Amino acid sequence: MIKDKVVWITGASSGIGKAMAFEWAGLGYKVALSSRRKKLLDKVANEINQLGGAALVVPCDVTDESALDIAVQQIISTWGRMDVVVANAGFGVFGSIDTLTAKDWNRQLQGNVMGLALTVKYALPHLKENKGMIGLVGSVGAYLPNPNLGAYGASKAAVHSIGQTLQVELMGTGVSCTTMHPGFVVSEIARMDNDGVWHPERADPRPSNLMWPTAKAAKVMVSAILKRKRTYVFTGHGKAFVWIQRWFPGLMRIIISKSPKPEV
Repeated sequence: MIKDKVVWITGASSGIGKAMAFEWAGLGYKVALSSRRKKLLDKVANEINQLGGAALVVPCDVTDESALDIAVQQIISTWGRMDVVVANAGFGVFGSIDTLTAKDWNRQLQGNVMGLALTVKYALPHLKENKGMIGLVGSVGAYLPNPNLGAYGASKAAVHSIGQTLQVELMGTGVSCTTMHPGFVVSEIARMDNDGVWHPERADPRPSNLMWPTAKAAKVMVSAILKRKRTYVFTGHGKAFVWIQRWFPGLMRIIISKSPKPEV
């Protein structure tokens, strides 16, 4: 029964992760919520519980392998199973290739690549028991040039590769892996600096008329995972950009070169 099934979401304190928590809860899933910001997780959990759902707060930094192991143990000891994991935790490191430091690269890849891969690692034994589902949150940046976001684009290209690899490694297990690549979705990403500090006064350079609300994004992402799609690219403009890059890469370079760049 769906009401007995459990989903674990990382990066669940805000943005897409928070929206997906409400979407899964609305479908009847028990929701385990992870991120570094416990106070925000508590608020999300309280809202879900007040709406008649079941939420468990499991604070966790995905760059800490032992914390991921402990988080999974806590979920299993509380609810006894895991059916879905959504590796959503991630952030952007800004700067042109000739300015990024080793510290910048390490932070970006540890969070968006290593943290994602290890999240899956510790969830997998339990997912295999239930022929469960994996959702990896990438970005259309995995396919495109990313001026001033080269480290971020590289990390999301790695997420795409990890998803393809898992789809082969998991053949015959009954576990599916869906890699989702969103275009512009409302988030805090443009207001976080390279040290993870939030700057609410920063302008978001992304075009507001193309921005999807998080609830809309969460709905299509959860649907893609449930349908066990292998790769899911959205929004409409995201699909268009990927198509142009594939068939007219010179045109895409021109488009992106004239687009607003994130503040460094």
